[in-house]
Amino acid sequence: MQESSRFILIGAGIMSATLGVLLKKLIPHAQISIFERLDKVGAESSDAWNNAGTGHSAFCELNYTPLKENGEVDISKALKISESFEISKQFWAHLQENGKIETDSPFINDIDHLSFVWGEDNKAFLQKRFQALTQYAMFEDMSYSESFEEIAQWIPLMMDGRDKNEIISATRMEIGTDVNFGAITRSLIQYLQTLNGVELFLGHQVEDLTEIDNGWLVEVTDLEKEQEKTLACDFVFIGAGGGAIPLLEKSNIPEGRGYGGFPVSGQFLKCNNPEVIVQHEAKVYGKAAHGSPPMSVPHLDTRMLDGTRSLLFGPYAGFSTKFLKNGSYFDLPFSIEMHNVWPMLSAGVHNLHLTKYLIEQVMQSPEDRFNFLQLFYPNAKFKDWELITAGQRVQIIKKEADGSGVLKFGTEIVSNESKTLAALLGASPGASTSVSIMLNVLEICFPDQMKSPKWQQLLKEMIPSYGESLIENANLCRKTRARTTKVLKLE
Repeated sequence: MQESSRFILIGAGIMSATLGVLLKKLIPHAQISIFERLDKVGAESSDAWNNAGTGHSAFCELNYTPLKENGEVDISKALKISESFEISKQFWAHLQENGKIETDSPFINDIDHLSFVWGEDNKAFLQKRFQALTQYAMFEDMSYSESFEEIAQWIPLMMDGRDKNEIISATRMEIGTDVNFGAITRSLIQYLQTLNGVELFLGHQVEDLTEIDNGWLVEVTDLEKEQEKTLACDFVFIGAGGGAIPLLEKSNIPEGRGYGGFPVSGQFLKCNNPEVIVQHEAKVYGKAAHGSPPMSVPHLDTRMLDGTRSLLFGPYAGFSTKFLKNGSYFDLPFSIEMHNVWPMLSAGVHNLHLTKYLIEQVMQSPEDRFNFLQLFYPNAKFKDWELITAGQRVQIIKKEADGSGVLKFGTEIVSNESKTLAALLGASPGASTSVSIMLNVLEICFPDQMKSPKWQQLLKEMIPSYGESLIENANLCRKTRARTTKVLKLE
């Protein structure tokens, strides 16, 4: 691909913003156009109120460490996610050091990450998890406790009013983070707009994608002026969150056939009592109820949003046929086509427990939601909390070899044979691992360039650990973490 290559990035969220910065570093003369349907950058899944804001590093998320059939804890996913977040921090630290990220208040703040469980079986699980994870440098600073008094020092709000004879245990990582992904996204886009060859088009909707020799024709509508235009480009990235599936279908690439999406909305209880908010300073994750999906893991979170401290509890799942919070109720029905109707139906049949869970969640009364909160915060008062709606997530339904469908959690990159288009599907851990995901896009679509000495050098400048394992190399992990902690002021 020549240095004059033209790129179109669909969606002005953290994924497109990250890919745009990487591309301009690697191909300085690249022409990049970013198209966003809304009139604001980072207003969907990247917006601070539309996600939990957890710097997902597997410090506290118990769904990343499932039990194996032999009774051991599988930590492979936790190690990968933790390494990916460290890579994100290195990238952000590089930009911060070089004055490329500017926000009115810190976009990342240090906040304790805790896992908290009750009951004998859960205590045994948490202890096994602690023993397995702390063998690695990324988790060596984790603390474990079964002491009521010690845990009360960590999370006094949650322990006040709790039975001292209750069987409980907790792990704590003091180097956890709270991240305002909306602020990062807006800052990255602002930086990109200062560079030659980058254009941002807000209020523009991509209508269609047509593959041509060595590239694509992209049909776009200016929603304010109601004008249509068609642009040619060498490469398209679809980073439109839940809107990626309909756009992937419009591309008509064979690799996109069989994919469908299952939308799930999220709700949180938000505390409106400042006296309560100041008593809790942690992100505390519990264990998902038996039979509930991974994205339902309950957590009581301190948030720092644009300099203001908040306290949220959730999530509570909801259902909407929208693929985006600002989408259409026709998103789901219009996404069903001949190539994915059977995978979507069979996935539904095999996930009746998820359907049952969603129905139960939708039917919950305010009192039911409050009772769930009291499991974490026994002395909670109903009047101190209000229900807010967060973002919309679309879980991937993927066609299997036998034609049936499977519901997949996480993210997946779909690209065409010529490597001129890449689409990002799925959700969590998403934004936290955005840098690793975009590096994967580059490795898939530009394999030769990624191996070149020039690109290798540039990538190492941005991400010092690039090409090496933070999982296996303990000293490198400690060194890079110490640097990012200092630069990002997380001490």
